[in-house]
Amino acid sequence: MTTATRAQPESRSLLTGAGRSNLTVLALAHPIRSIVLVYVVSRLVALAAMWVAAMWFQNPAGVGHLDPTIGDLFGLWDSEWYETVATKGYPVPLPADPTTGKLTYSAWAFYPLFPFLVKGLMAIGIPFTVGAVGLNIVLGGLGAVLVWALFRHGLHAEPQPGRERLALVAACLWCFYPATGVMLKAYTEPLAVVLVAASLLYLMRRRYAAVAALAVPLGFTRGVAAAMGCAALIHLIVRIREDRAAGVAPLRGQRVTAVVMLVVTGLSGIAWPVIVGVVSGIPMAFFEVQEAWGQKPASGPFVLWLQWAWDAHGVAGLGVLVALCGTYIALILGRHGRWIPVEVRAWAVAYPLYLFAVVRPITSMWRFLLLDFPIAALLASVAMRTSSGEQIVTHWRRRVAILLVPIVGGLVWWTCVLLTFTPWGSQPP
Repeated sequence: MTTATRAQPESRSLLTGAGRSNLTVLALAHPIRSIVLVYVVSRLVALAAMWVAAMWFQNPAGVGHLDPTIGDLFGLWDSEWYETVATKGYPVPLPADPTTGKLTYSAWAFYPLFPFLVKGLMAIGIPFTVGAVGLNIVLGGLGAVLVWALFRHGLHAEPQPGRERLALVAACLWCFYPATGVMLKAYTEPLAVVLVAASLLYLMRRRYAAVAALAVPLGFTRGVAAAMGCAALIHLIVRIREDRAAGVAPLRGQRVTAVVMLVVTGLSGIAWPVIVGVVSGIPMAFFEVQEAWGQKPASGPFVLWLQWAWDAHGVAGLGVLVALCGTYIALILGRHGRWIPVEVRAWAVAYPLYLFAVVRPITSMWRFLLLDFPIAALLASVAMRTSSGEQIVTHWRRRVAILLVPIVGGLVWWTCVLLTFTPWGSQPP
C-alpha cells in the first residue's frame, strides 16, 4: 500500500468539508513531497537569516577581515574542529597544558563519523565546507521525512483522528526549529537525527537487528546511547506485556536479537571514549578533554543546572526551572503526547533528562534539542487539536501560521545572536 493510498481516507474527508483547502488535500496525498518542499523553504529561510547575521551582526574580529560574508559563518565554531579532524585527523599525543599537565582542548572531544564521511567526499575533490554543507542538507531532508514517519506510526499510541495532518505539520514545524541553521554548517545534528529517528522507527517495527546495526554509527556520532537504551527498554516492556496478553511467548523468535540490540546500544555509548583511552594510553582521556571544554561530570547529575538557576535568581530561578521541566513532562505524558508512539515519548523524556544530567548550562542546549523532535509534535498538538484532543479544530491552519511567527523569529534571533562569533564575548551555538 503506497503512502498516497494510506492518506486517501483523510483526504476524502477533507474534500467533503466546506471550506477545506485544496492545498491541504494535495499535501496529504503527497506527504513526502510536501515535507521536502517545506524543508527546502526552511533552508532558504535559514540561509536568509545567516545572510542577515553576516551583514549586520557578525563582528569583523571574529572572521579576520572587515567585510564578513555568509561564507564566513559556514566555517565558524565547531565547524573548524570538524574540518581539523577531516584534514589532519586526531592529534597524538593528546595536547596537554605544559604547566599543569592536564589535557586541554583538542579534536578528541568531537565524534569521528561525520568528519570522516566528509573526508570521503574530499577524496573525490569536493572542498570540506561544500561537502559538509551539501551532506547536511541531504541528511536534514531525510531526517525530516523520518520524523514524519515516526509521528504517523500508530503502534503503541492512542488512536488519533487526523493523525496524518498532525504528523505532517509536526515534521514541517521541526524544519523551522530556531536552531535549524546549524544544519547548514559542518555539525553532526543532521546525521544524528537520521540515525536516532531511523532507530526508533525500526524499534517500533520490531527490527531489533537493524536497531543494533544503527547503534554502531550512532555511537561514533553522538553520545546518546543512554537515552536510546531507555526507549528500547520501554518498547520491550510494552511488547512483553502485549505478548502475554495475547497468550504467546514473550518476544517469541526475537529474544536473541532483542538482547543483542540492548548490548550493542549500551556498548555504543562507551565505544568512542574507550577508543580515545586506548589510543592515548590515558583511560579517562575523553572525559578529561571534555572537562577542558567545560563539562564537569564529577559535579553530579543536574547539580550544575540547579546551581545555575539558584545563582541567577535564587528560589525563583529554581521554581522556574522545575516548572519548565514539569510542564514539558506533563505535555509528553498527558493528552498532547498520548497520540505519539510510546517509544518516541520515551526518547522525548530520556534524552532531555540525559542532557540536563551530563551537560552544563550552555547555549548549545538549543541545538542539542534538535534531536528532541517530539517538541514539534507537542506544538502541533497544542495548535491543532481541541481541548479534549478528539478532533482537529477547523481553523488549525490559521493557528499553525500564527505559531510559525515566533518560531521563525526565534530562528532569526538564534542565528544572529549565537551563530555569529566575537572572540571576547560570544556564547557557542
